Amino acid sequence: MTPPVEPHDRVIQIDQQVAHLWMVRTFLKHADESEDDEDLRDIVRDIYDFILAVGPLDEVDDDAKYLKMARKKLSKLRKATELYEEIQPEVSGHTNFVMAAKSLRLALDSITLTVNADR
Repeated sequence: MTPPVEPHDRVIQIDQQVAHLWMVRTFLKHADESEDDEDLRDIVRDIYDFILAVGPLDEVDDDAKYLKMARKKLSKLRKATELYEEIQPEVSGHTNFVMAAKSLRLALDSITLTVNADR
């Protein structure tokens, strides 16, 4: 049996994935394709909403509160990820867009496991 991961270690693990979310968000936000695609702009906003909700690691003073907020915002991040995976082939087949989908999915899956590690 694997020992439980301490709450602060879980916060650090989520924060590491937030860095990936930030890069995907930044790429999509500045992609020319986002200018004309409302779904892409919504995805960018939803990713940012998750990032903003959990906040920067150096400002975390309550691990339980951080994990609760991450859990609360997880469904919105999941919906954004699923929507991006659905529309990405139509938006662009360029490797950057394909890798953004993979990176977003990997970050979501890791955050999901980490948030739910105590359940």
